Amino acid sequence: MHPEADRIIDAVGLYCPEPVLKLAEAFKTMESGRTLMITADDPGSLEDIPAWCRRTGNELVSIEEKDSIICAIIRKTSK
Repeated sequence: MHPEADRIIDAVGLYCPEPVLKLAEAFKTMESGRTLMITADDPGSLEDIPAWCRRTGNELVSIEEKDSIICAIIRKTSK
């Protein structure tokens, strides 16, 4: 487990909108203040994940791309 994440989702190989749908589904059962790490290789995730965070009021802790893999850490701050 990543030291900054309470939960991890592997969305590598999935394409829009699947990574964000998996993220949204996971957040339904998470408590506020918990963090989730999602990895994806769909280039659209670089825009889709931050947009989802803005729309839902959750905190994008970090997002980076390395070797075509996008890794984002999101903290649940909404209900």
